[in-house]
Amino acid sequence: MRAFATRPSEGGPFPAVVIFMDVWGLREELYEIARRVATVGYYVVIPDFYHRQGPAVSFDFRNADNKVISVARLPEADRQAVEGALARLTNAMVIDDVRALLGFLAAQPEVIDGPKGAIGYCMGGRHAFCAATQFPDEFRATASLHGTALISQKADSPHLRVARMRGEVYCGFGENDVHTPPALVAELAGLMRKSDARYRYEVHKGADHGYALPYRDVYDAQGAARDWELIFAMFQRQMRA
Repeated sequence: MRAFATRPSEGGPFPAVVIFMDVWGLREELYEIARRVATVGYYVVIPDFYHRQGPAVSFDFRNADNKVISVARLPEADRQAVEGALARLTNAMVIDDVRALLGFLAAQPEVIDGPKGAIGYCMGGRHAFCAATQFPDEFRATASLHGTALISQKADSPHLRVARMRGEVYCGFGENDVHTPPALVAELAGLMRKSDARYRYEVHKGADHGYALPYRDVYDAQGAARDWELIFAMFQRQMRA
C-alpha cells in the first residue's frame, strides 16, 4: 500500500495522525494538509486506500479558475470514473489497511506508542469513524469533515458502532451539504451520546460539501479555519496531555 508520510525534522518521537483521503485519492492537496499538521509536532501519514485498483489512482478535474470541480458538477463520464473508484472501495478493505498501517506505525522509531489522531474528508470521514470504532484504543482524537454515509442502511455503517468510540470526536458539516442534512446531523449527535467519547460538531453557515479542502471550488476558509482550531485543540488534549 502506497502512503505519504511527513514529520518534523527535530524533536521526535511524535504522536501519529492518519489522514483518510477523500474520493479524489492521494495528491498534493492532501500532502499540503499533512505538512501543516506535521509542523506542530505530529507524524502524519496518508495511506492510499485505492491501492487495489492499480498504481496511483487519483483524480484532478479543474475549472477555469484552477479550482477542483465538485463531483456533482463534473461531466457525466468524469463523474462516473470518480464514483466507480468509490464504489470499489469497501469499509472492510479500509479496516484491513488500517490494521496494517497500525503495525507499520508501531515499528517506526519516530512514532510515540500512544493515542493517535484521525482526520477524514468526504468518504474519509466515514472511514475515520470506521477506524475509530474498530480500533478504539488506538484512535482517541477523530475528526470527520464533510463526511459521507456516516449513517446508512448498510450492515457496516459506522453509526451502528459509535458506542465503541473513545477519547474525542469532532465533525465539521456544511450547512448546504446534501450528504448531511439537518436530520442526519441531529441523529448522529443523538447516537454519539451512547459513546464514552466526547462529541462536538459545527455546522458552517453557507458551506457546501467539500468546503474544508483548499483546492476545491467550494472551499470555505472561515469554516476550515474553525475546524483546525478545534482539531488541534482536540489533538493537544488527547495526544499530548
